[in-house]
Amino acid sequence: MMSLDDIMTSLRSCVISEHRAAGDVDHTLGLFFDKLSESSRSSSKRCKERRLEEAVQLLKHISDAQLKVLEESHLLLLVRLLVSMQMQVSNISAAFRKMDKMLQHLAKGHHQLVFRETHRCLHSIIHSDQVLSFEDLQQACVFLENSAVGREVLRESFPSFLKKLSELFLVVLQQESLRDGPLCYIAVKVCLQIFQLFPSEVAPLVWTNEPRGPKMQEILQALMDIILGKCCNRDTCLLAGTAVAMLINTASESRAGEAAAWSLLQVSHFEPWLLSVGALQVRCCPTGKDGVARLAVTRGLLTCCRPSILLSSDADATQMCLLLKGLFPLVHDLCEEKLDCHYFAFEALTWWLKKVKECLADILKMTGVRLLGDNSCLQQQLIHIIWTNAESPMEGVSEFVQGAFGLLLDLYETDCEQFCDTEKTLYSTLLQRIIKLPWEAKAKYHRLCALLPYLGTDVVLSQYAEIPNHLLKCLSTNHLSPCGSDLYRCLIQQQRRELCAAQLCAAEPHLADEWARCWRPVLHEALTSDTTLLQNNSSMHLLPCTFQVFPSAVQPLLATLDPFAPGHLHAWACIVSSYRAATGGSPWAAQGSSTLDTLKLALGSADDKVRLAALNLLCCSPKTRDTATPEEMALMRAFLPQNLNSDSSPFRQHLQAGVKRFLVRIRDSCLAHVRGQKGKKKEEATRSRRAQDVLEQGIGFVEWLSELPYSYLAPGHSYQSKKTALLLLSAVLETCTDTWSPDKRKGQPPVNMGSLINSARQRGQWDFVSRTKQLVLISCLEDSTNEIRELSAGLLLRFFPPSFPDDIAAVLFMRTRQLLCSPRVHEAQMGALMMKVLLQKSQGCRLSSTPNTSCTVKFLVKELEEHYLTAKADMMLAARTKPIHGVLSALQRCLLEAPNSVYDALDHSLTVKVLVLLDNLSLLLLGVLYGDRGACASEKDAPPSFCDMGNAISSLIAEESGGGQEDGEECVLLSEEHNLVLTCCWVSLKEVGILLGSLVEKILTESKPSECLLAKEDLRRASKVFKNILLKCRHWGAVEGCGAGFIKFCASLLSSNDPDFSDIPAHMLKQGLEVVRSPRLTSVTRRAAGLPMLILCVVSAEEACKKRPLLSLSVQTLLETARTPLPENWDQTLDLPQVCAVHTLQALVRGSGLGVAVLQFAPAVAILSLTLLSSPCWAMRNAALQLYSSLCSRMLGQRPVSEEGRPAQHGMSPLAFFFHYPALQPFLLGELRGAAEDLQGAPNEAKLHLQPSLFPVLTLLAQLQPGVQESTETLSEFLPPLLRLSASPIYSVRVMASKALVAMTPPSKYMGILIQLAAQLPSPQEGCCHNRLHGQLLQIKATLEEALCTASDPSADLCQVLGKMDASMWLVTEAQRCHLVRAAYLGVADSLRGLCCETYLTELSHTLMRDIQTPQRELQLGLSSFHQQAIQFLCEDLKCACQIWENFSASSTDLRLSLMTWVVDGRGSQQSGLKEVIQRVLQSNLREALLSGSVEYRRTFLAALVAVMAGGDSTLPPHPPHWAPLEEPVRLECLDMLLGDLGDQRGGPEFLSQALYAASLLLSLTSVSSLKTSVFQRWCSILECHRSPDEPEVLRMACAEALCVAAVPLMSRGSLPTIMIRSINTGLYLLQDQNQQVRLKAARFASMLHHVRKGESRRSVYLMQVNQALPLLLDLLLDECWDTPGTLEVLLCHVPQPDLRSALREASEMGRSSLYEQDEANVFAEPSGMCALVLPYLLQMAEKSSLSSAVGQRLSAWAEESAPQVLDSLAVCKELHPAETLTPAWLALLMDPQFHGTLCGLFTRAVLLLRLSNTSDDVRHLCDTSALHAGVREACHLLRLNGIHLPSAVTAAVAAAMREQERGFSSLHAVSEGAE
Repeated sequence: MMSLDDIMTSLRSCVISEHRAAGDVDHTLGLFFDKLSESSRSSSKRCKERRLEEAVQLLKHISDAQLKVLEESHLLLLVRLLVSMQMQVSNISAAFRKMDKMLQHLAKGHHQLVFRETHRCLHSIIHSDQVLSFEDLQQACVFLENSAVGREVLRESFPSFLKKLSELFLVVLQQESLRDGPLCYIAVKVCLQIFQLFPSEVAPLVWTNEPRGPKMQEILQALMDIILGKCCNRDTCLLAGTAVAMLINTASESRAGEAAAWSLLQVSHFEPWLLSVGALQVRCCPTGKDGVARLAVTRGLLTCCRPSILLSSDADATQMCLLLKGLFPLVHDLCEEKLDCHYFAFEALTWWLKKVKECLADILKMTGVRLLGDNSCLQQQLIHIIWTNAESPMEGVSEFVQGAFGLLLDLYETDCEQFCDTEKTLYSTLLQRIIKLPWEAKAKYHRLCALLPYLGTDVVLSQYAEIPNHLLKCLSTNHLSPCGSDLYRCLIQQQRRELCAAQLCAAEPHLADEWARCWRPVLHEALTSDTTLLQNNSSMHLLPCTFQVFPSAVQPLLATLDPFAPGHLHAWACIVSSYRAATGGSPWAAQGSSTLDTLKLALGSADDKVRLAALNLLCCSPKTRDTATPEEMALMRAFLPQNLNSDSSPFRQHLQAGVKRFLVRIRDSCLAHVRGQKGKKKEEATRSRRAQDVLEQGIGFVEWLSELPYSYLAPGHSYQSKKTALLLLSAVLETCTDTWSPDKRKGQPPVNMGSLINSARQRGQWDFVSRTKQLVLISCLEDSTNEIRELSAGLLLRFFPPSFPDDIAAVLFMRTRQLLCSPRVHEAQMGALMMKVLLQKSQGCRLSSTPNTSCTVKFLVKELEEHYLTAKADMMLAARTKPIHGVLSALQRCLLEAPNSVYDALDHSLTVKVLVLLDNLSLLLLGVLYGDRGACASEKDAPPSFCDMGNAISSLIAEESGGGQEDGEECVLLSEEHNLVLTCCWVSLKEVGILLGSLVEKILTESKPSECLLAKEDLRRASKVFKNILLKCRHWGAVEGCGAGFIKFCASLLSSNDPDFSDIPAHMLKQGLEVVRSPRLTSVTRRAAGLPMLILCVVSAEEACKKRPLLSLSVQTLLETARTPLPENWDQTLDLPQVCAVHTLQALVRGSGLGVAVLQFAPAVAILSLTLLSSPCWAMRNAALQLYSSLCSRMLGQRPVSEEGRPAQHGMSPLAFFFHYPALQPFLLGELRGAAEDLQGAPNEAKLHLQPSLFPVLTLLAQLQPGVQESTETLSEFLPPLLRLSASPIYSVRVMASKALVAMTPPSKYMGILIQLAAQLPSPQEGCCHNRLHGQLLQIKATLEEALCTASDPSADLCQVLGKMDASMWLVTEAQRCHLVRAAYLGVADSLRGLCCETYLTELSHTLMRDIQTPQRELQLGLSSFHQQAIQFLCEDLKCACQIWENFSASSTDLRLSLMTWVVDGRGSQQSGLKEVIQRVLQSNLREALLSGSVEYRRTFLAALVAVMAGGDSTLPPHPPHWAPLEEPVRLECLDMLLGDLGDQRGGPEFLSQALYAASLLLSLTSVSSLKTSVFQRWCSILECHRSPDEPEVLRMACAEALCVAAVPLMSRGSLPTIMIRSINTGLYLLQDQNQQVRLKAARFASMLHHVRKGESRRSVYLMQVNQALPLLLDLLLDECWDTPGTLEVLLCHVPQPDLRSALREASEMGRSSLYEQDEANVFAEPSGMCALVLPYLLQMAEKSSLSSAVGQRLSAWAEESAPQVLDSLAVCKELHPAETLTPAWLALLMDPQFHGTLCGLFTRAVLLLRLSNTSDDVRHLCDTSALHAGVREACHLLRLNGIHLPSAVTAAVAAAMREQERGFSSLHAVSEGAE
């Protein structure tokens, strides 16, 4: 039989040559065959599909008439080619459909030919003697699904095909691996397709009594066996249920189908039963009770059966149909049961409701009564299911519940209409029920959305007035924001529908006014909020839908905004950008000319959010072809360079997305103009000047943006700049090249992209992939961060030429080999990445003569073998020079990340060699850690302890060094040698696991039935490697990394069709469980080391669609082991099997791969963990507590993220929790009752009975969401023991019991609980238990706070509580000796403050004032805490607070500390009048505090002073703070003491930071004339000392604050120029600080200076971005101090030294000094960036030198001093010019940050020297100006050609100097000519 290539060749030679005269047809056929050939060769799915789609389009251009000209033999070849290719791509449905389109085109005129050829291909499947294979069924399946001709062929061969299927089922069901695997699934799928597509062929075999053979009987029997549990694959079972239902649906007579459907409902029986389907009868024997069989049948009947069957009646009840009587009980029970397939159960409920809706009219006609009448059983059952499962932890269930609720409401509406029920009471009942839910309940909002159309917005908003407030709370909480925004969208959509229906106001502005009346305040509050989540969610969710529904709402929203008010600028940008994106409206027309000014403010804001919103406004547009205006491009050119070094990763991602949108607009608009030019005549094109301008501007912008990133990718730039630059470069290359990415479905370049690229290149632009740019990206491959390396490699591989030039490849290969042998992990990772890049960028293999991928792998395997032999001979040498892990990582990348198949790189012998090598390596490395290689090879599974590993490595080091172990004092730090060996071992073991798992996965994934590189023995060897590493190594890095590979290994084996393969993980699991059960002779601690990882990986690898038998086996075994009683003589120094089992259970519970699969075992595991807390073994108790904590997190789900400051409860209510875990309710209740009973006894009897499980139980209950449950009976049994636990002698139990009480109490019982607890408060004469009284007060407070959240008005019941509190005021007086009780009472009073009468509050305040002012004679436990709380209570009242603070000097030290602590906590600045009092009091006591001998007092005093003086809005303009009228000498004395402390650095960083702030405050309030210059100089010196990046962060922040506090007022009052220069210089350094907050504070200093200098009267200071603050300070420096001594030095101190010789010498001497590198103190600062920033100001000084002789002299002196070094370095630069080809030395320099910084400093100084030589006669003699110009120009050019991109400002200055020089020469030449 001819191969595809032979057929293709024959067709080309025959068809095209025969029809050469046909012209276009000949050409089209040639292209058609090319596309087919490319598709056949392509290994990428998307590439294959793309080529086939192009082939389809080409074939369509050939008409039937043209095809008929072909000879039949040639046409047959063509059809045979297409059918053969169609069979080849049967596993890619999209490609198969495209092939079928071609065949359909041919079949129009040659149907029989296509039919015969398809029949010939399928004949080998249907009439083969062998059993159908998976590939056969896959081909049959895809032909049935996607090919009309294929269906005809299979219909004709129907009997034979059916026979083959029945034979297959007989074989499949006999073997467990086959029936649980993909073969069984696809066989069932084919059955379903046959029953669906061939009903007329199937029906006679089922519904007639004539004997037709046993085939259908056997198939039905097989399907029922699968349904009833013979198959563990759940998806297969569900599909089998659908197939049986589809078979029933083939009944030609309705009655027969109905009988079969009713017969199938016997599936709920547990005894054997007989199924009758027409003439077929099969015996059904249930084997499982997990509900999957019922679910399969239910889903099948609901999805497949026609209405007549679903409405059929049972013989016993003619008025009840199958839907109601037969299926609903099954659906109801499935939803009520706790199954792991709840998702499918609720899917079935949704289907049931849909079918009832379709058939409702017939059902009502049949029954004659209402289906969902009020209080009907069906209605109550449905509502109960929906209500209790809304918070299900099962993924997807809550979504089905939402859909079911909507369907229920729709059904009820139709039901009411049929019976003329106009009241529809269910809606109002449900609304009230929904309103009672707490705002935290997620289901509340989904139900409101569903109910809204039936009640209307007016009813809902009037009855639920809290909706706006609750919406804002939702948007402030992460997990509630989507449902809150959904409700808002539904409300405004319904509101618009109602307004339009009422026809009150049809015009858009009037509709917007109606919207604004209700919703504008809500959006305004949300958009201008300080809460980040609320801001983001409102702009992301609320604004777009607002403008979609009410487009004119933009005007009312913008009308209330002031760009200079806090938060308003962000709101403005969000509103305008959302309006533009949603409506396409012009943003420039929204507010006239002010829009552009406001946008510029937003683009320069210090707030990332504001800048991003402004960028979004700039980039977004509803149409991608909207032309970007010149103004927009100019703004982008200014914006992007200033935002490259952002610390925020989300900012960088959003920046890239925005730029990409902007580039798409430019690209598409330019493409439109290019197409327009081609379609116009020449004379018309010449008139289209605007189109030319658009094209020029667009191409120019892309060119600028493509060049921008390269100058920020040089070594020495920060990670932030490099990352952003690479993201921008990626955006350019993805958008503006024609590179097609096969892994992307969207975002591919336009088809005609080539025309735009040609147009740009004709202009000499868009050379994106030049050699110099390639060198820059290659230099990034050695960046210290993984992200930069990966991004650079990705760009090189995707967009640059497919092969490196020879010189680059050779040098890079040499460097790669060096890095692979580096002991530093990150350097070895660099080498591995380089090897991968080299492999994919090499046309032929440079490592051997073999031109394929396998040579690289062979080379690496050989290298690995050398590393192994070196390690075997000398481990210390290997750790230094051949540390193994680099080669392992390179192997993994080259084998697994290559685009081609692993079968191209490996054969069986090489694969076995790799496995043997990995096995030997793992044993060798484990032997090093054991210290005994023989012990490692033994069968014992106990890893060495950390101490043993340390001793083994120390012995190895001593042995290798030739000496014994040194005695003496032990060093706590690991030696360099020890680190080398340990790192080599654990990293290599980790890489072994990752490589081995990934390799096995890839080999098995790409294997074919006829070819597999791995045999069973190989896989067993691999499993042994994993087992050794996991069970014999305790280093968590190695265990975790190995586990990542092991889970891939297990998953690929478990999904294999070969039972020998799939048994390997199960066997390993049993071995692991046996190790758990066996007693240990050693201790591994560390949570049982790697043993839990082994078990977790195996069970996580099980397919989720199966029943997870391995998980069940593991959990049951572990539970049994953990429950085993401890032996009598257990040893606490050894690990117990029980402890190991608990740790392993914890690993399973925490494992992310298992998800919610473990929740079915949650009750048993929870009960076990709580029980084991009483174990006498500490290790057992510790393990049980960890297990319980992990389990609670899993059961309750992820904790919601909120910025509201409320206690963080989970989203699950007690009712839902116990509905999902019913077995826990009696157990937890029993634990609480037992603990409560232990507290029973005489009131004065002291009892302390510890119950270890009590606090964990209370903690679990307290985390449940309060206020959700409505039933007062279900959980009411929890309340009595919780109330009794208030008397617990343990403080934490009392606290947690109060929280649990709130969670477990229904809202309707809050008041009853409060009255009950308040009534128990004792009178002064009654005796009381302090514990019980304290617990009761805690419970009152907790319940009260929750009750007040749900009810705004105090009820009569709450008045009783207030009365009782008034009567019990003695509890806060000295008569109550327990200060905890007093504090608890005060807490309750504070919660009731807003409801209490004035008399009560006054009396309480007087009592507290008297108490805190009474001196204490003795130390009293808890008194300080009570005083702190009393102060907080009193200071809420302004009068009391002022009185306390006025008596500050007379108060005790403890009271002063309490008051100052209250201020430090941030409460002192909340009341303006009180703030001034506090400021005055603290200032007047400053001298006394500084003289205090108490360090704590001084520190707290200064902290309070700083807090009260600094508190406030950072956007307020600078003004002197209110300062007490201190005498001048006192003020100067305080300042001197503070400066003395700072100068001598007395105290820690916190104290010094506060002292610096206080000193700066004093300095700012002192006139310049009254202070000596030395004081200012001392202050400046202190700032210069503490601004250093080596100083603590808090001190650097204090420096920035000091500038804001003191430098701004001093400079505004005309301080000394030297002070201004030094302050500005400090600001410049702090603006480059590593910490973002320090930079922002320094930017605030610059913003305040700018505000003062402009003399703006606005209230708010505009806070500018850091990168705008830098040039602003430099502008100020030059404007005010350009002629002041020191300015030049300030500018030059930010420019690196130009000594190139020293830099080169250091680069050549630099060697590896240690295993780990020391980071720079400031990795954010960018010397080259500062060069570019400072250079223009240096040039300005040069220009101004003629205006000041002093400046000229200083510049001349600098030039005279610097010129020799600059000229020498330029000469070195000329000598350094690289050769024609890349050399290793030059590659090393390309990657050296100091070299780049030195070059930038050199050229900055050289340009300044050039300018001075042109402007100053005093400098001209220092150098040959023309030679200097030529040298600088030549050096810049050659450096750029060889991969060094200097900052654009530097190159621009060089170019300007060149032009100036040329103009000078031209003018000189003109003068000389004139003289002649």
